[in-house]
Amino acid sequence: MAGCGDDDFKNEARAPIREALTGVIQDDAVTVSPSKLGAGPVEITISNQTDAAHSITLVGDSVVERADPVAPGDTTTIQKTLEPGSYEVKAGSSKAVVKEIRPAVLRIGKERQNSNNDLLLP
Repeated sequence: MAGCGDDDFKNEARAPIREALTGVIQDDAVTVSPSKLGAGPVEITISNQTDAAHSITLVGDSVVERADPVAPGDTTTIQKTLEPGSYEVKAGSSKAVVKEIRPAVLRIGKERQNSNNDLLLP
């Protein structure tokens, strides 16, 4: 029978949909929302609302992801697939500061559902 497909085809689950998180750097703290979600791909877009440029670092048990310094009023994005655990989103500065900027904490739970049944995905 022609056109019946290949016996070696594996119908493997696709990754969960990339979750969009938003964050802001302020003089006293970094905040990211939502702060609790399931494991899988994430895209964190962070806006710098301070008067100085800051580098952004995502730190977890087995992850250290750095973004280039973001200028005041500008944004940067970090894309990463996160495993269950706790992560911090830190803002650093090339200048010494009087008070450290408190990092945002992300709590990543069990893996999100795969995207096999979601339409119009790449």
